[in-house]
Amino acid sequence: MRISTDPPLHLTYCLNVHPGETWADNLAAIRNHALRVRTRVAPCEPFGLGLRLSAKAAKELASPTAMSEFRKFLAGENLYVFTINGFPYGQFHDAAVKQNVYSPDWRTARRRDYTIDMSNVLAELLPEGVTGSISTVPCSYKPWIAGARDVRQMVEMLCDAVAHLAEIHRRRGREIVLAPEPEPDCSIETTAEAIAFFSGPLVEFGAGYLADKLATTSSAAEQLIHRHLGLCFDTSHLAVEFEDLTAAVNSLAAAGIRIAKVHLSAALQAAPSPAARRQLKAFCDPVYLHQVKVRSPDGRITSCADLPAALAAADAKDADPADQWRIHFHVPLFFERLGELSSTSWLLTRDFAAALRRGATEHLEIETYTFSVLPDEIRPADIADGIAREYEWVFQRLLRR
Repeated sequence: MRISTDPPLHLTYCLNVHPGETWADNLAAIRNHALRVRTRVAPCEPFGLGLRLSAKAAKELASPTAMSEFRKFLAGENLYVFTINGFPYGQFHDAAVKQNVYSPDWRTARRRDYTIDMSNVLAELLPEGVTGSISTVPCSYKPWIAGARDVRQMVEMLCDAVAHLAEIHRRRGREIVLAPEPEPDCSIETTAEAIAFFSGPLVEFGAGYLADKLATTSSAAEQLIHRHLGLCFDTSHLAVEFEDLTAAVNSLAAAGIRIAKVHLSAALQAAPSPAARRQLKAFCDPVYLHQVKVRSPDGRITSCADLPAALAAADAKDADPADQWRIHFHVPLFFERLGELSSTSWLLTRDFAAALRRGATEHLEIETYTFSVLPDEIRPADIADGIAREYEWVFQRLLRR
């Protein structure tokens, strides 16, 4: 939904919360859930959709028949599409995803080609004058990257995608921004690493590679990179990294890095008391990776690749109760506390909201994909009601609508 026109700001929720790897599954989720959310949240105005397309679904929707039928459906239901979650390539629910969610990564042609397929879909769906965004993996999972050759491969594949987006913009007038999403333990996980990547390898390798590919100058290629390559700023991911969200927005602006989309999301936080650790066991699931960052009283931050391993290590050595844990487990924005556990939603401050209102981004997307694995105590009985409550939280706490 359009929140403002000057500067432009659109809000949606990410359909990755609903299981489904085919386009038929995706469309059923829109009919069965998104329309109910729309009725609760904004029954009388155009309602934006944040699609999640697997590689299979992207190809299916690209067919002329499916695209024509979907465009008619959007018009009939007063819906519009402005963003796609292109992070998970394949299955994202009901199976062990863990670090496989980053595969194929940006070293591979499969990731590039999947992204190009999604950009072609989005170019067909974008309303006139609305910018599009596609969020994607933060290049790769950090343990998979061996050195400069891997980094260069990722840059070249990203620049291939930028070249395609530039061609869409030239031919169709549709501006689409590809947005790697910094995430704990990935190739880009912090604001500082994002700035280093954009000012380092993308300039050192990318501008020249893209200039050769398009037979243009390095300065023109660099402008295309900055137009069509930005970041997806996930508030829970940066909270897990113990970052100040407003300071991060300001740092990216100062570095000239476009924030294509902000994921409005919250993570778990706790002091690792025995009681808290017992509660956290209910958040260990076999599906998703729940990275843990631990900040000690002296400010040092250490990492653990997944919550079960962090709990086992803490139990073995009796963790310091003065430590602070932040866990990459998306909890609903309206969740505040459960016993010893709380949420990082308090980091979405008025200053952060003011930055959003001033034009830090054009796209806001509520992204709590974990409803199906939440403990019973905080899982809404009805998913559409839970998502509608998240919209209400955003309106009351951030957008003052």
